[in-house]
Amino acid sequence: MTATTETSSADSPAPRTSPSSVDSPVERAASEFHAPVIDWFAEHARDLPWRRPEAGAWGVMVSEFMLQQTPVNRVLPVYEEWLSRWPRPADLAAEEPGEAVRAWGRLGYPRRALRLHGAAAAIAERHGGDVPEDHAQLLALPGVGEYTAAAVASFAYGRRHAVLDTNVRRVFARAVNGREFPPNATTAAERKLARAMLPEEDSTAASWAAATMELGALVCTARSPECGRCPVAQLCAWRLAGSPPHQGPARRVQSYAGTDRQVRGRLLAVLREAHHPVPQAVLDRVWHEPVQRARALDGLVADGLVEPLAGGVYRLPRG
Repeated sequence: MTATTETSSADSPAPRTSPSSVDSPVERAASEFHAPVIDWFAEHARDLPWRRPEAGAWGVMVSEFMLQQTPVNRVLPVYEEWLSRWPRPADLAAEEPGEAVRAWGRLGYPRRALRLHGAAAAIAERHGGDVPEDHAQLLALPGVGEYTAAAVASFAYGRRHAVLDTNVRRVFARAVNGREFPPNATTAAERKLARAMLPEEDSTAASWAAATMELGALVCTARSPECGRCPVAQLCAWRLAGSPPHQGPARRVQSYAGTDRQVRGRLLAVLREAHHPVPQAVLDRVWHEPVQRARALDGLVADGLVEPLAGGVYRLPRG
């Protein structure tokens, strides 16, 4: 449960294999990784509110939406306020979608707020207000992709799913494949590897999913991996190969300053604070370049994040 993107993939539960039937090198090696990584997690896992029993499946789902491409320290205060205000999906569903956008604050990628509101409405309507346990039912919720469905099923309900976020992909790339970084986009080979690495038992598989994610977030980091703290350093293919530098395509670095994303953020900040329709002239003050400003505002309207009204005024959506 960490920063990730919804384009990351996690598939349905892998076929179960008994120890005697395992015949691939990856599956034979997997058992060597399970115990040390899970034991490390039991001792070093951060005490995060969505990991506590009282968070429930709704708390896990909220955290997964918020943590996509967003660091934990930025999510924590917004998460706490969100769950205090909307402790159940039905509480959020009863609000206008614009209130979800307002409460999202400066987390970024505010379409996630609309998607979470849509998922809450569907949970209230289809599932009696309870987040479903079944992966297929989770996947059928609006705004929920493969990664989020697998993460909620695993972390909230202890189901056996490959939960493949950026941190897990990096751990597998190094420890198993001997490469410093995974490909820019998740591949079918990575999904196959993640399934092959899953422990057989549901509860152990769920612990493994959380443990590998935490290992990538705290130890096997992108910029400064701390191999001396890694519970599987002696098994890591990348370390055993001498930690060779990345040889693939250049890793993507997301910029922000001067982009349409920055302009969109400034426009939304004005609308979040206003609590009433805002005239075009007020929005025009947030950015000096009129063409880019108009493009950003049009994009917000197209995404359903801003609602235009007669008379040239704008507000957050009311559904």
